[in-house]
Amino acid sequence: MIFDRITGKFQLKIKDRVSAGNILGGILKDVIKKQDRSNTIVLGIPKGGLIVADRIARSLNCGFDVFVVKRLRSPHNEELSIGAVAVDGTTYLNELIITELKICNDYIQSEISHQLQEAKRITGLYNSNNQLFKRNDIDFKNITMIIADDGSATGTTVITAIRSVRKKINPKRLLIALPISPIGTINVLKNEKIDGIKVITSPQNSKFLSIEQYYRNFEQVSEEQVLALIGRKIR
Repeated sequence: MIFDRITGKFQLKIKDRVSAGNILGGILKDVIKKQDRSNTIVLGIPKGGLIVADRIARSLNCGFDVFVVKRLRSPHNEELSIGAVAVDGTTYLNELIITELKICNDYIQSEISHQLQEAKRITGLYNSNNQLFKRNDIDFKNITMIIADDGSATGTTVITAIRSVRKKINPKRLLIALPISPIGTINVLKNEKIDGIKVITSPQNSKFLSIEQYYRNFEQVSEEQVLALIGRKIR
């Protein structure tokens, strides 16, 4: 969205997740006033979203944490998301895809159960957002929350994160920060209870194939990288 007016007919490619986070951090500096940044927390969806969140937090000089959400995989194509589940059990299902692919309820319930257990395992490993929302030293009514990922193809993980956060707290503002997301997905996200969304590029659905196509470097993020970043998160 931000660069779409200047890209014309060529396809924008972001260098990597670090660059994406730096760009979004610069954009968010215009949204979040300096005096409000000490009351801002960036939540990164692992794994790739954590790198983006870390760079945003560095730009804003604010805290960040991990927010674990797991995609629900299609039985026919594991790369296709049919929904997502957060560690607290908040679940979002893309009914359109489920109906189109005629996915049975038994499979869906089994996949939810499997991914929920995986979300809990990862949360324990990262000692992440399960504890953040229980803290008494943070006045969440005065907090600006930013949910960040390295891209959102269908919106399932971001929608689940939004709804899970809203179940726990009512922050002053809830913003979404994404490097890449197609226009159709952005329109879906805007229907959620958020106060704004910042996206570097939002291609037409007809031109969008994958998040990876908009990065020059989209290599897998290792557990070592994640654990190193978690050492910086708010205490």
